[in-house]
Amino acid sequence: MNLKSKIASLMLVGIVAFGAAMMPVGATKNNDQKDIVDTAVAAGSFKTLAAALQAAGLVETLKGKGPFTVFAPTDEAFAKLPAGTVEALLKDKEKLTKILLYHVVAGNVMAKDVVKLKSAKTVQGSSVKINVSSGKVMVDNANVVKTDIATSNGVIHVIDSVILPQ
Repeated sequence: MNLKSKIASLMLVGIVAFGAAMMPVGATKNNDQKDIVDTAVAAGSFKTLAAALQAAGLVETLKGKGPFTVFAPTDEAFAKLPAGTVEALLKDKEKLTKILLYHVVAGNVMAKDVVKLKSAKTVQGSSVKINVSSGKVMVDNANVVKTDIATSNGVIHVIDSVILPQ
């Protein structure tokens, strides 16, 4: 099985194992609401993130009680990385875990709160820089393109680039 087939298999496992319905922006917390992982997988634009969470062993963590705030890079964000980067990260669990946890902030930080911050401490231990300019929000070098996707255990903010700890 070649590397692309392995990645596709990992993505398929993530999708099959965690498929669910995408919750609308601003949805309220209730028993019908899906967790962060199920919500991201159901959206269809986070296949690489789902595969990475699976490879890093973080699925159960992000399906846990929380609350968590996740700055979730899309498949297109992962595609911006240099060729071979995703494949290499999927083989390096420690590095992959650090990068993924850098996208997670403890607590339920909604967009109205994010825009008031200059930085936020991530679960990885480092802080992400937050910049608000002309109505646009950036987390490190990533633009926040969609906010406040409510889940049963936190919130997802969609970003257009993978952010990396220093």
